[in-house]
Amino acid sequence: MFTDFLTQIGRYLLLLKSMVSKPENTKMYWKEYMHQCVEIGMGSISIVVIISFFLGAVTTVQTAYQLVSPLVPAQTIAQIVRDSILLELSPTVLSIVLAGVVGSKIASELGNMRSSEQIDALEIMGINPSAYLVFPKVAAAVTIIPCLITLSSVIGILGGRVSGAAAGILANNIYDAGLRQNLNTFNIWFMLIKSYVFAFLVGSISSYYGFTVNGGSLEIGRASTKAVVVTCISILFADYILSAILL
Repeated sequence: MFTDFLTQIGRYLLLLKSMVSKPENTKMYWKEYMHQCVEIGMGSISIVVIISFFLGAVTTVQTAYQLVSPLVPAQTIAQIVRDSILLELSPTVLSIVLAGVVGSKIASELGNMRSSEQIDALEIMGINPSAYLVFPKVAAAVTIIPCLITLSSVIGILGGRVSGAAAGILANNIYDAGLRQNLNTFNIWFMLIKSYVFAFLVGSISSYYGFTVNGGSLEIGRASTKAVVVTCISILFADYILSAILL
């Protein structure tokens, strides 16, 4: 089992190495990159907005439920919601969600191309398939997913503001005052660092499992499932490592 794990790591690193090469046709690569950006962005923005809004709303209600002491100022709720959204909820939870939405799509798309021998056809034509198929997907994920996570943080904080006023927990002016108090700008940078790392994991791991599929539709389904599971575990592991190093 450990030997198989090391073999998978080695193949994954070799795929990353092979995808970084000089493009045969820059215009063709750019077109594929832009197509993947649109696919990832437009295909995920609705679920990102919905999940982020309710993440902020639930965090506000639960934080208010736990802070029952009259000695704690009401604006502290907004501070906790803000930092929770920036540090953990938006980058980590959204990346796990996108691993299921984006990662499974990437893995199944590449798996279908492998099983239908389209990847073999590209090799015969003298095109590096890992560079043409994998690199645009990884680059698009690294470009778009941090933007989605940034949008998620804004929507999450807005959701907390709306739910706080709707539930009568705290007024909007008090919530806004809490957002401005004791803001550590490093939390924003930390969110962005995690976003780029998680985006790379989503794009590259999903591409690896799709690119290395052997078999038909059943194996493609298994590869998509395995890609999502491994990506989620990798995100949680990277989350712990980054938190231990940077915080």
